[in-house]
Amino acid sequence: MLSSRFSSLAFLSLAAIAKAGTVTYNWDVTWVWGAPDGVYRPLIGINGAWPCPKIEATSGDTVIVNLSNKLGNETSGLHFHGINQVSTQEMDGPSGVTQCPVPPGSTIKYQFVADSPGTFWYHSHNMGQYPDGLRGPLIIHDPNDPFADEYDEEVVMTVSDWYHSQSLDLVRNMLQPSNTRFAPPFPDSITVNEGQGGNINFTKGKTYRIRLINFSAFASAMVHFDSHDMNIIMNDASYIKKEKAYMLRITAAQRYDFLISCIDRDNRNFPYLIGLDTNRDFTNASLGVAWNKNYTGYLVMDPTKDLTKVDVVQEWKPIDDSHFTPYDNADAMSYNHLVELDFAFCTDKNGYPRSCFNNVTYIAQKVPTLYSAATTGDDNQNPVVYGQVNPFIVNYGDIVQIVINNLDEAGHPFHLHGHHFQVLDRPKSGTGKWPKRDTNYASHPPRRDTVAVYGRSYGVLRFKATNPGVWLFHCHIEWHVEMGLTATFIEAPDRLKGMTFPQDHIDACKAQDIPYKGNAAGNTDNYTDTSGFITTPPTTYNG
Repeated sequence: MLSSRFSSLAFLSLAAIAKAGTVTYNWDVTWVWGAPDGVYRPLIGINGAWPCPKIEATSGDTVIVNLSNKLGNETSGLHFHGINQVSTQEMDGPSGVTQCPVPPGSTIKYQFVADSPGTFWYHSHNMGQYPDGLRGPLIIHDPNDPFADEYDEEVVMTVSDWYHSQSLDLVRNMLQPSNTRFAPPFPDSITVNEGQGGNINFTKGKTYRIRLINFSAFASAMVHFDSHDMNIIMNDASYIKKEKAYMLRITAAQRYDFLISCIDRDNRNFPYLIGLDTNRDFTNASLGVAWNKNYTGYLVMDPTKDLTKVDVVQEWKPIDDSHFTPYDNADAMSYNHLVELDFAFCTDKNGYPRSCFNNVTYIAQKVPTLYSAATTGDDNQNPVVYGQVNPFIVNYGDIVQIVINNLDEAGHPFHLHGHHFQVLDRPKSGTGKWPKRDTNYASHPPRRDTVAVYGRSYGVLRFKATNPGVWLFHCHIEWHVEMGLTATFIEAPDRLKGMTFPQDHIDACKAQDIPYKGNAAGNTDNYTDTSGFITTPPTTYNG
């Protein structure tokens, strides 16, 4: 068994190695029966229980997850959202990209170094599965936390939209020629802490670090604490200079760490409000704006006192996260490689609703893309070998600028695997397409891995290509992923050539007769032979 390692990466110091530990989780993925919002339905849990457990480690630790698929009727897998997987790109987890899906009855091992601290999460990246419950917090603690002296306790809080039907049925109903409006499934309710409740013990004189994660398949969430500011210290596991916020919007897959203090004048239980944002564009009243899925929790100073007061917000005006400043004050990078992506809805050859980048929808191929990069020799630098996965080849050391032109009326959250990118610009709704300017951007832009791009507007992002691998860039509305709103960055393919993979990962492919060598179709004689490529999405959705 051999994981990829690159000589250009510096080794950890002996002192750091001595301090680092290993945390191991042995998990069976199983069906359970639950009702986080009062309506019972099948859920995907871990070791016969749900909600799924938290992964917890310290920066520098090795994290091991031994995952056994005991579902019986579905494949599975895990993605560790926000973990950059430096030198362990085969552990990133999206099925058909860095691995084959894990079939029922099989076990694979994920192993990576938690090289960066912060609030992350894990979830299935397989057949629209995480809205069925396979997801959980992933917390990497920082021994050198610059804000450690400013808080007394930590609280992990999750918010999510919730559906009463299983994902497979929801996607099948969505992917029909009759869905001419490209409508996604709309959630039935909101859950906080997976339905376990969100009350927080609130003691005078203490400051609390809230680690907020949005598990949603679709909706963003608005957050407001009655009479208390949120002092934001991290976005998507990236430290920022402290920002005081009165209201906060968190999109699907984003995370915010913020501080809330119980001060001397506090003497009661304080309600807080989380409103599910299912609107196309909450800033555009002409599209219709409604807030009909809300949750009230409490900062509880005394459980014997009133817990009925509600927090009322007349108008949501969240802080603009694109104006945050990174804690290290890093300068904006100058780029030498431009990738411009126009996002719009589209239809395939059979008239089924899809999502497209530059008029092309993503279609999963027979061979996982990383396996093609490893086994096609020098041809791995030719995008032709990867099929219709929207491949973009970037060289090691490139500074890549991604421009997303959102041609839809609605806002969308876009996520990049393997990197935290700089957010150079993210203007308001209705701004139009990127004017192809490279001036008047933030000098010290914030870094994150998921950014909200507003309707009829654009976003400008930059990252440095020093993490060889195959990394997805996609909308994190899970239903739009299933519609094809994904691009693939083949980063430093010359350094992926000849890479080998753990035997248990290969065995998962063999168990399903999935080819794991050659181009997108498994052709090994002529890597640019496109016969057998999948060029039209199947008309029957099976995940």
